[in-house]
Amino acid sequence: MTMVRSKRISIGGLVAGTAGLLLLGACGSGTAPVAQSSSASPSSSAPETSAAPSASSSSPAPVSQPAEVPAPAQKNDGLCKAGDVKLSVGGGDAAAGTVYRKLVITNSSGHPCTIQGFPGVSYVTGADGHQVGEAAFRDGAKGEPIQLNNGESASADIGFVNVRNYDEAACKPTETRGLRVYLPQETASNFVAVQGLGCAGKIPGNQLTVKTVHKGA
Repeated sequence: MTMVRSKRISIGGLVAGTAGLLLLGACGSGTAPVAQSSSASPSSSAPETSAAPSASSSSPAPVSQPAEVPAPAQKNDGLCKAGDVKLSVGGGDAAAGTVYRKLVITNSSGHPCTIQGFPGVSYVTGADGHQVGEAAFRDGAKGEPIQLNNGESASADIGFVNVRNYDEAACKPTETRGLRVYLPQETASNFVAVQGLGCAGKIPGNQLTVKTVHKGA
């Protein structure tokens, strides 16, 4: 009789123990969502830990500019420049369909300058000063250097051909408003207002001629 009772007690204790374990398991399963939510928190905050670089860090470093170097001063070779002179066209003489007039070059620079050779001369017209026909033909030999003190003048003879002597269809007569003049060995030009008539077309001759510069007006 005693043996039977003890077995019942043992079985009852086993059942009670098993029920306790099941109860603990149920309690453990109830807390699982809390663990999942706490483990998900780092992933939801992950974008905050990988912030984009600031604009200042992505901007390139400023590049230092080289210091400006002043242009070297133009070498003074003693030649008369466009800005050193005043030009005018004087009266002239007519001969064989050509009128010869003096291009007067006066030194107004305040210092001496030298001039030698043939000035470049051409007709111009229009508001833009475009050239009409060929430039003046150089007539004769190149002269000697001429030193002009301030206020002194030199001159060159220009021949203005009567272009009406040419075939009109070939010449294409065009009214001109002046002359573009380049001093010898100079790249800048001067303008002299003198109305005339030039050939915009090709002609079998020269509409302008120019002689070398000589001393005096």
